[in-house]
Amino acid sequence: MRVSVAIPVLDEQELIGDCIEALRQQSDPVDEIIVVDNGSTDDTVAIARAAPGVTVIEESRRGVTYARNTGVAAATGDIIARIDADSICPPAWLARIERRFERDPGLDLLTGDARFYGSSELVHRLGETLYIGGMYWAVTPYLGHPPVFGSNFAMRRETWAELSPEVHRGNGIHDDLDLSLHIRPWMNVELDRDLVVDISYREEDRLYGD
Repeated sequence: MRVSVAIPVLDEQELIGDCIEALRQQSDPVDEIIVVDNGSTDDTVAIARAAPGVTVIEESRRGVTYARNTGVAAATGDIIARIDADSICPPAWLARIERRFERDPGLDLLTGDARFYGSSELVHRLGETLYIGGMYWAVTPYLGHPPVFGSNFAMRRETWAELSPEVHRGNGIHDDLDLSLHIRPWMNVELDRDLVVDISYREEDRLYGD
């Protein structure tokens, strides 16, 4: 089972190096890392290109949805994971994803949790409880399944092939919620609260592109 990781970026020179290095330190090696540059004007692209094993592609249309779609479409893995430039994946992150999909052939999408860094402990706890926990608590009953969390989820290639013609191609709705709304009733989406990545507490980045 090959796993690709797609990372949309826009002016992330302070974060992308640590994000890539965390992927390179996985206990199970990542088969493919794709960084999608969405018009960066800083050193983001240079840092990504200097990292061994990273493919950098460009998406000129501004918006995280466009960048996400371009990255996922370019991925060659059987499983395609999506994180953000501020996502720091612990060493066993990929191995946990692989085990879940290998154990359950009927699993279409797997979404996880987050810990915040970059602010006070109180702000981190509130973000994890209200922002992440609140999203799952509030949106799951409406959708009938857990929403996917754009900073930490994975899906089968064939699942994306079925959903990609319908996901929005422009702005107006965030890319992870848009994907969640298009998931078919018969698809199996699971939330694994032990599949955790660290993400920075930067409100503007939570809104990037949409």
